[in-house]
Amino acid sequence: MAEAGAEGDKAVILVSGGLDSTTVLAMAQAQGYACYSLSFDYGQRHRSELLAAERVSSAMAVVEHKLVQLNLDSIGGSALTDTTIDVPEEETEGIPITYVPARNTVFLSIALGWAEVLGANHIFIGVNAMDYSGYPDCRPEFIAAYETMANLATRAGVEGERMSIQTPLMDLGKGDIIQRGLALGVDYSLTVSCYQASAEGLACGRCDSCRLRRQGFVDAGVDDPTRYS
Repeated sequence: MAEAGAEGDKAVILVSGGLDSTTVLAMAQAQGYACYSLSFDYGQRHRSELLAAERVSSAMAVVEHKLVQLNLDSIGGSALTDTTIDVPEEETEGIPITYVPARNTVFLSIALGWAEVLGANHIFIGVNAMDYSGYPDCRPEFIAAYETMANLATRAGVEGERMSIQTPLMDLGKGDIIQRGLALGVDYSLTVSCYQASAEGLACGRCDSCRLRRQGFVDAGVDDPTRYS
C-alpha cells in the first residue's frame, strides 16, 4: 500500500537502522511527507542497530527521531531477545527462532499512539512479503487487519481521520528495494541489518538477515557497502 502524501502531511516511520526501513524513510520523504522516525530499544541483542537508526535519521534530516524503551527481552522466546538462544546461521524451514513474538503488533501500537499525538494519519513500516524470513507479522493480511483495528481503536478513526498503514516494500525483492533506495540517494553504509552485529556495527555475514542483504546487492548489481567482521 502506498499513497502520495500532500506536501507536509505528517507520517511516522518505523526505523530500525536496517536497509529496508531506511529505504521506506526515503520513499516517504520523496512522496512529500514530513517524517517522524520511531525506533525501539526492545532488549535486542543487535543493539548497534539503534546507533544506525540514529545515524540514518540524522543524515536524512527527519523532523524528529524518537527512541522508545521496551523490554521484550523480559518475555524472551526469540534468538534476538534471549542470549541463551543462538542466532541460526543455516537456513531453516517454518517460522525461524529469530521471530520476536508480537513485535510488529507492539511496535505499530506505539507508532499509532504517537501518530495520534502528532496529528499524523500515516504510518510507514518496511515489512516485506517476499524476503520476510517467515515472520507472520510481515504479511499483507496482518497489515490489513491492523489497519482496520487502528481505525476502530483511535479517536482519529472515530472522527473520520482515517489512519493508514503504508508498506511500500511489500511486493519488492531485496534487489529492487536497494535499487529504489539508491535512486533516492540512500547511503546504505549507514545501515545495520545483521541479527548479531558487533558493538561497532560489523555484520557477521552468516545469519539469515546478512544472507538476504548480501544477495540483494548482488541482485541489484551494485557493490555491497556492508562492513563485515
